[in-house]
Amino acid sequence: TCPQCHRSASLDQRGLRGFQRNRLLEAIVQRYQQGRAAAAAAAKCQLCDRSPPEPAAALCEQCEVLYCAACQLRCHPARGPFAKHRLVPPPGPPGAPGGDGGGGKGAGGGRKLPTCAEHDLENYSMYCVTCRSPVCYQCLEEGKHGKHDVKALGAMWKQHKAQLSQALNGVSDKAKEAKEFLVQLKNLLQQIQENGLDYEACLVAQCDALVDALTRQKAKLLTKVTKEREHKLKVVWDQINHCTLKLRQSTGLMEYCLEVIKENDPSGFLQISDALIKRVQVSQEQWVKGALEPKVSAEFDLTLDSEPLLQSIHQLDFIQMKFSVTVPPVPLLQLEKCCTRNNSVTLAWRMPPLSHNPVEGYILELDDGDGGQFREVYVGKETLCTIDGLHFNSTYNARVKAFNSSGVGPYSKTVILQTSDVAWFTFDPSSAHRDIVLSNDNQTATCNSYDDRVVLGTAAFSKGVHYWELHVDRYDNHPDPAFGIARINVVKDMMLGKDDKAWAMYVDNNRSWFMHCNSHTNRTEGGVSKGATVGVLLDLNKHNLTFYINGQQQGPPAFENIEGVFMPALSLNRNVQVSLLLFSP
Repeated sequence: TCPQCHRSASLDQRGLRGFQRNRLLEAIVQRYQQGRAAAAAAAKCQLCDRSPPEPAAALCEQCEVLYCAACQLRCHPARGPFAKHRLVPPPGPPGAPGGDGGGGKGAGGGRKLPTCAEHDLENYSMYCVTCRSPVCYQCLEEGKHGKHDVKALGAMWKQHKAQLSQALNGVSDKAKEAKEFLVQLKNLLQQIQENGLDYEACLVAQCDALVDALTRQKAKLLTKVTKEREHKLKVVWDQINHCTLKLRQSTGLMEYCLEVIKENDPSGFLQISDALIKRVQVSQEQWVKGALEPKVSAEFDLTLDSEPLLQSIHQLDFIQMKFSVTVPPVPLLQLEKCCTRNNSVTLAWRMPPLSHNPVEGYILELDDGDGGQFREVYVGKETLCTIDGLHFNSTYNARVKAFNSSGVGPYSKTVILQTSDVAWFTFDPSSAHRDIVLSNDNQTATCNSYDDRVVLGTAAFSKGVHYWELHVDRYDNHPDPAFGIARINVVKDMMLGKDDKAWAMYVDNNRSWFMHCNSHTNRTEGGVSKGATVGVLLDLNKHNLTFYINGQQQGPPAFENIEGVFMPALSLNRNVQVSLLLFSP
């Protein structure tokens, strides 16, 4: 019985040589061996005066010339007419993966086309659906497969590849969920450890407050907490190990399937495709409902009954909490984590230890910075919140309360937070597109890509009048940088203003346009060049936006009825470099 397709077969006079060869596995092994051989060889520079020439470091796709590092700098500088040429790594030697095989034929490059196992001079051209095997025309003429369901080899190859890819997507999704589940389990471990330590500390404090008669009972109670914690830890670790094993199996299967899909040999692929599709489907089915859910909770359903009299000490034990749900207690503000930055404030809080009343969420309230009424600024389950777009040089009061199905609990103590007197922002590396390059303490921005990429400022505005200027340090080949404002979730891999999350002015060397939702308006004469200054005036009192180039206003206010929280924004490509000059809140 074949270990892969599970079909039974009988030996003929040819013995083991009579079995079909696994051409797909042979091809994968061959690619691996060629890849190792290619690592030892290197393409040579085509312009070197040295003998022998230096190894090539780059290939220009437009010139079709190989350059070493020295010749590239001398003969192909990244400026002028060469600026838009694309340099790529040099190809491997003939026969190597990605290299030019020079005369390869058929789907396998330089490999010989597979021939029929029963007719050595015939190539496979059809696929017998009944026998699940590739066949040649002579097999059909002899009648062995004459009455079988036969289809074109290429069509069946594409069909089975599509089936395998579709099944593989399901396994990939489950593997992603499993990785997220492992992170959840590891966080659960930390929560169990922290909650266990809280229970132990509380237990020790209660027992130490009792008379000496409680000492022996204290040890028993500590043992129960430890056993409960160890039991939960063991369950979680067992679940982690089990899930890791399943994930490793699924990942190995995915890697093998990806190698199989790369193969261009239809007959070899179809030899194993049915069995491989079934394996992928079985792998997907092993992630049954509930497999990615923790089996235990981080909470300890234990409490100490310290009310009985001294004569009841020997019966002292943990009791299971069976209580009616009441409103949550007062949250505790974590002052060491509360802070301000520019016109943003961050607050953190937690529930008191051993609080058994369930919490469904929190309500964070903030006043207007001038002693006015409190208003809700956040409702949710998180215990850390940052509020952007506040007034500069203002004192804010904040408080938080918890709620559940029984109602809303009492307010916490009020914390007072002072926003910055003088504001300044820089470009934000944490939210910028990965192609953005920042320097000069994040005050200068350029890009590695010829495509437009977006970078935001570190400050957010929702009130007041704000003005900032940017200096064009470099301007080559007439690009179209865009300046303006955006929300935090703006799309960052295209020009600013093409989606509905940004309002911008984009400009070339002669004129400018306003853009929002990919709508171009207000064409105005006047462009930028190296040394130009671009100003942005955001007036949130009048809800409009105005642009300036070298001090000259570009048309009327660009946009009306702008409301919300906005961040300074800029899009540019590798032909532009821009620096922040000034900011006035």
